[in-house]
Amino acid sequence: MSFRALWLQSASAVVIAVTGAVQAAGPMIVPPAVPSNLVVPPGNKPFLLAHAVGSQNYSCLPNGDGFSWILYTPQATLFDDRDHQQITHFMSANPDENGTPRPTWQHSGDTSAVWAAPMPGRSSTDPAFVAPGAIPWLLLQRVGKELGPTYGHKLTSTTYIHRVNTAGGMAPGDGCSAAADVGKKALVPYTADYVFYRP
Repeated sequence: MSFRALWLQSASAVVIAVTGAVQAAGPMIVPPAVPSNLVVPPGNKPFLLAHAVGSQNYSCLPNGDGFSWILYTPQATLFDDRDHQQITHFMSANPDENGTPRPTWQHSGDTSAVWAAPMPGRSSTDPAFVAPGAIPWLLLQRVGKELGPTYGHKLTSTTYIHRVNTAGGMAPGDGCSAAADVGKKALVPYTADYVFYRP
């Protein structure tokens, strides 16, 4: 067999393998229906959907002339549709913003990470979408990213993140009204779906 024929045979095998990999990819992710202020800018498409189970964590702190529960971190594990752990969600220092604390998502497999910030005016408690007593739906924009130690990159192409289909997570309605309450913690269970977008 000539070198050219061997090369063409090898190239064809690669094309078949790549095509097969594309066809074997997971089902297409349909962007969720959201209030108009949470629509993702054109040119971005969802590539990952994960279901979060965790808590929104609050601390009782002085606030003006009184006291109130202040969110200090989320803590959640994100699963795929087969209940396999995909991502851990928490608060950490964003290296791309000189250590500014930001919500963080770290992939459980390749340990790539992305940091995101809520966009001004991109939060919704619209009762047509958001369940009573649930934390708001959000559109967040990536403000930092980091490869995993072995160059994992599953999350680094993220541009935007939706937090939708929320349940629970709201700050307590009482227990933070006096100086003696300062420093108390409340870990409030919540669930949500997170949808990750890329160009």
